[in-house]
Parts: sequence; C-alpha cells; structure tokens
Amino acid sequence: MKRRAIISVSDKTGIIDLAKRLSDLGIEIISTGGTAKVLVEAGIPVTGVSSITGFPECLDGRVKTLHPAVHAGILAVRNNAKHMNQINELGIQPIDFVVINLYPFKQTILKENVDLQEAIENIDIGGPTMLRAAAKNYQDVVVLVDPADYHQVLTELETNKQVSISTKFRLAAKVFEHTAHYDALIAEYLRKQCDGEIFPDVLTLTYEKAQDLRYGENPHQKAVFYREITPAAGSLVKAQQLHGKELSFNNINDTNGALDLLREFEEPTVVAVKHANPCGVGSASSVYDAYMKAYEADPVSIFGGIVVANRGIDAPTAEEINKIFVEIVVAPSYTKEALDILKRKKNIRILLLEDIASELPAGLMDSKKVLGGLLLQEIDNQLLPDMSQLKVVTEKKPAQEEMDDLIFAWKIVKHTKSNGIAIAKNKQSLGIGPGQVNRIWAVEHAIHRSGDKVKGAVLASDAFFPFSDCVEAAAKAGISAIIQPGGSIRDQESIDACNKYGISMIFTGMRHFKH
Repeated sequence: MKRRAIISVSDKTGIIDLAKRLSDLGIEIISTGGTAKVLVEAGIPVTGVSSITGFPECLDGRVKTLHPAVHAGILAVRNNAKHMNQINELGIQPIDFVVINLYPFKQTILKENVDLQEAIENIDIGGPTMLRAAAKNYQDVVVLVDPADYHQVLTELETNKQVSISTKFRLAAKVFEHTAHYDALIAEYLRKQCDGEIFPDVLTLTYEKAQDLRYGENPHQKAVFYREITPAAGSLVKAQQLHGKELSFNNINDTNGALDLLREFEEPTVVAVKHANPCGVGSASSVYDAYMKAYEADPVSIFGGIVVANRGIDAPTAEEINKIFVEIVVAPSYTKEALDILKRKKNIRILLLEDIASELPAGLMDSKKVLGGLLLQEIDNQLLPDMSQLKVVTEKKPAQEEMDDLIFAWKIVKHTKSNGIAIAKNKQSLGIGPGQVNRIWAVEHAIHRSGDKVKGAVLASDAFFPFSDCVEAAAKAGISAIIQPGGSIRDQESIDACNKYGISMIFTGMRHFKH
C-alpha cells in the first residue's frame, strides 16, 4: 500500500525540500490551505485534504482536518487486524507521516497591542489533535513538529527505506513536549486576561532553553538557563553579551540579585555584588562617582565580583573598573572608548541591558524549588508601605541628610540575605552584614566592614531590634540613626536604648526578609 504523509505547517522552513524528497520516495503528499499552495507552486504533486475527507474546509479554516478519514488513518494500529479491517470497510487509508507545526500563538501574543480576538484565532485546534494522534501511534506513524528533525528522518528513509522505532519514539516524546508548551502558553495568556485567583489550583509553567551552561554551582553539576516566553523588561535573559566568556550558573544567579537591588534606585547608581550579596553600593551625580563609591565601600570584596550600573559606562569609569578583576559588567550603554578599554581583558563578561532600570510590571511571581514541590509568592516589589507612614519612635529625629541615607541603606538591606544589616553614609554603603543567624553578629560584622568611616553613619536592619544589645553596639561605633521594621512586643527596650545614646530610630512597619 502506498504510504501517505499529511503536511500542514505555519513555519515553512525546509518544507519544500522535505515534501519533494518524500514524493521522490513514492510517498503521497496530502496538504491543506497555504501549505498546499506552496508545495503546488514548487511543482510537488499534492492531494487536497478535502478530497480525502469528502468535506470542504469551513468556518474560515477552523475545520479542515477534524474528520475520521484523517484521524482513523493516523490512529489505526497496523498490526491490529480489527483496526485494519475497520478502516478498510470504511474506505479509509492509513496516514504514515504527520508533518505539522502550529498556528503562531506565541508570535501573536508577543506583538504589541495584540487583542484577545486575534490571540484566540491563533489557537490551533486541528494541528495539536493530529500531532497527539500521531504521537500516540508512534510505532506506525512518523510525526514531525520541528524542521530541525527533517534531515534525520529523510536520511533514514533514503538509506533504510524506513524510520527506526527509536527515532519515532523520540519524535513522539517531542510532540507531547511541544503541545504541552503550546497549551501552557495559551493557559498563561488567558489567565492573565482574567481577574481571578493568581494562584490557580493547578499550575503549569513553560520555559524555553536560553543556553546550556558549562556547569552548575559546582563543576560536577550539569546546568541550563531557561527563559520565560515574555520576560519582564530589565530581565537578565534579555541582555546582549558583547564580550567575554559565557555566563555560568553562579554568574547568572549573582547578576540577577545585583539587578534586583539596582532597580531600587533612580539616581546614577552602581551596585557591586559578590556571592549573591551586595558588597558595595554608591549613588552620585555621575556613573563614575557612583562606581568610585561602590568600589571604595569594599575594595576587597568587589574583587572577582559583579558590577551593574543604571547609567552608561564611559571611558573614565571603564579605566577604573579595569584596575581590578571583575567578572561581569552590566550597563544600559557603553561608549566606544569604554568598550575598547574593557575588552582589553579577555575574559570579562560585558553585558548590554538597555532597559536595565525598567519598573517591573504588576503580577510578577518569585519561585523557589524545594524537593518535591515549588514555593510561589508575589515578588517583593515594595520598599515602604508609604513614606508618610514612617514612624520616628525616638526623642531625637533624623536630619534630612540622615533620612536620605536611611532610605538608601533600607534599599540595600532589602536585598541582603537575612539577618541583614547595612551601614551607609552619604549614599555610600560602608559595611554590609549578610546572612547571620544572630542579629548582633550581623551588626558587628557590618560595623567591622565599615572601618573608621562608621562614625555618623546610619544603620538599616531587615529584622526587629527587640533587645538593647544591637543598639549599644551601634552607639559604641558612632551610628547616628537606625531604621528597622519595628513591631516586636519588646520594641520599647531598643527605643529606650536609642534615647539613652542619642540615636534616632525609625520604624517602617514593613519587613524585608530575604532567604
């Protein structure tokens, strides 16, 4: 019996060559609509699907292949005598090859100002149905959803006159990955059009591979970087690498944390990060001055770290960056001179992220994988509930310059692993104490890192100060003001200590634990 192939593709890459070579092997080509027109114009004999079904395409093309003559031909199990007798009695011939790729739903929703109706019309119905049918019957049907697989199938056919069962099985698995991805895209898009529950009872996520990584956190771990279909502006996955080695797992994780902190600032700011924690932050009137503040904050820790800036990098700043070993630089632009300077170092990764400081849209989620499950939460996109709700709880009130530094330090501690402490002065971080299991240790670490600049600086804590010990340590070092969440039943103890030492203290009413 002559073998038959049904071909209906939106992406016509390689389709003429495939159809011609199938036809040359004596395989009858069945096709629909625009695909049939392309093949006929290329001189390839084509049987229209309507002549197989005995029914015209209708409803503006919504119904073309949804017919027993097509699906029974695909789903009939060839070594099942009952199946074969039934399709023979019904006058249905088997279909041995299914070459389908789907309506461009992803490309449609990625267009600007696409409306719901256009998106709906680009939801494929017949295509996924044929693909799933063919994949279910993989032992008898070769199913192709990706032009990248055409070559292998043609090679096997032209060499062995058939496609191996292992290849058929791999292609079938690929189909279900593809249709699951396609349906997840549709579900995600439609869910976003609803005003319903943001945490559905069943959560289906889909990502596309951005790149293979050399390894994971450690050399013995394999790793890959996947990207969302519609990543938010300012996402690292949207960056363009201009120079240097490919990014590693740790590079990506650490740089993402640096960008999270950078988004808190509107004025020219540079953030330096080491091992996912900020080690130097500076805000100033220029990117050069901001970088110098970030560097001088902790010149030891910034070595081998990551530098991100929310303004373009100029030549003087590039010269300063090149004086030390930096893994990665990310900025919204670079002057030609700056790029030439930075490229003197062979391995430094230079990334261009034009929308680096974009405000994040509402509705973004943060996830953490745990063994056997997934934690999902809204992103922490607030800094303070409201500036007017900041509460001075001490006799002494902070001066305006101190208040500016308190907000600056609060931004830093928000993105520092808990328990976190940030000490700052003149919009420059001086000492950062991340990830301590004891608040007083975090305070003492941050004070130690601040050196002799700590006198007159301010301190931010992501945790409550229910006891006087942290205040006493801060007072001994010369801290002039403290900002913390407040809300402990023992707040009065720390307030009394601040009043005793002449320190002003502000309660934010909002906590920013980061784990």
